[in-house]
Amino acid sequence: MPEDLSVVAERLPKSQVGLTIEVPVDVVNATYERVLNKLASRAKIEGFRPGRAPRALVEARLGPAVLREEVVDTMVPEVVRQALDEKSIDPIDNPDVEVLELERGRPAKLKATISVMPEVQLGDARELKLAPPDHTHEVTDELVERRLADLREPMAEITPVEREVRMGDIIVMDVEVEAGGKIVESETRKATEGEVRERVLLPELLAILPGAFTGESREARVKFPDDYGTPELAGKEATIRVTVQGVKEKVLPELDDALAKSLSGGKQETADAYRLAVREELEEAEKAVAKMHLEEAAVKALVDASSVEVPEALVNRELTSELESLERTLDRQGLKLDRYLEYIGQSLDQWMDAQRPEATSRLEIDLVLAEFAKREGLDPSDEDVTAFLEEQAGQDEELQGQVAQLKKSSAARRYFASRLRRRRVLDRLAEVVAQAS
Repeated sequence: MPEDLSVVAERLPKSQVGLTIEVPVDVVNATYERVLNKLASRAKIEGFRPGRAPRALVEARLGPAVLREEVVDTMVPEVVRQALDEKSIDPIDNPDVEVLELERGRPAKLKATISVMPEVQLGDARELKLAPPDHTHEVTDELVERRLADLREPMAEITPVEREVRMGDIIVMDVEVEAGGKIVESETRKATEGEVRERVLLPELLAILPGAFTGESREARVKFPDDYGTPELAGKEATIRVTVQGVKEKVLPELDDALAKSLSGGKQETADAYRLAVREELEEAEKAVAKMHLEEAAVKALVDASSVEVPEALVNRELTSELESLERTLDRQGLKLDRYLEYIGQSLDQWMDAQRPEATSRLEIDLVLAEFAKREGLDPSDEDVTAFLEEQAGQDEELQGQVAQLKKSSAARRYFASRLRRRRVLDRLAEVVAQAS
């Protein structure tokens, strides 16, 4: 394709670029000739051997509309690719092309609309002011003792008792779940054990079970999350009915020097030393949590101070990726997408509309942080990515034997480069914001 296209670009709203492309007459004529030769070589016309019919006869049989359509299909992709290269435009979806003028013996005129990565008006991180945290989590003696109790749990003696249910007990129970007036058989359990504690039982059950006696039934109304594993309950309200069949008490072993040495793998000789080590671990964990909260607040503040218009094409691509991930997850559970959508009472369009705001928000954050990384020079080099990959693989038993393979994989390198860039961005952003506050 000759290099003498005439290309005029204009910036359009919603992260789009418009290209007006004029194609020289010699390119138009050459394309007509090429297309006609190709069609003539394949034409089967009575009275002529295949491919031997005169071109004028072939053209007359095809008609101008069919010939023009073939020319469009042949010429337009090449012309648009050349125009994009000439203007250094990297599209994020297929261009929308309108053929304004195209006939043999005259220049052609096209108009293409292309979605591109949006421009980010980045806020100044050095001017961000973060509100002080609502509260800090001090590592109290009570928190240390609770952690020590958790560590001794596997060694606890479990003893049946004749009394009401208390927090921390283990109960034997029958469970029945009812939704939409029907019992969900897959969730029904008989004589199953459950520990009455946070992060083990649902909060709704923790609110009703303490005080119940053996033989007593209690029920709670529960709203299940949209991504709950049982499709009949995903996003639905249900009644959980629990009948207590037995109560067991957990008695923890006393924390003495021998137990402390055992729990620490021999690192700590005394109970006091072990208690101090546990406190230090909790303090390090609290520092990590505080750092994470600072990073989250800094990211939110930077995004709020920045301006970016996320194009629909980018959102649609993100939603398509999310949908493909959901289909893979459902497939592993032996469930088809249409069946899942039926369970949650949504059409595909409704599901996409429901996910759109969150997908847009994620992309907005990614675009702002990518621009921050660019401005701060945080993109990692190939050597940085290799070192980071080796470091991460060294901490993961499953990856330790795959280092050489991962280094050669472009997908793996992109993944680790993205993680390293993200880490650098969050560290730098937190550092800048902390200095400004």
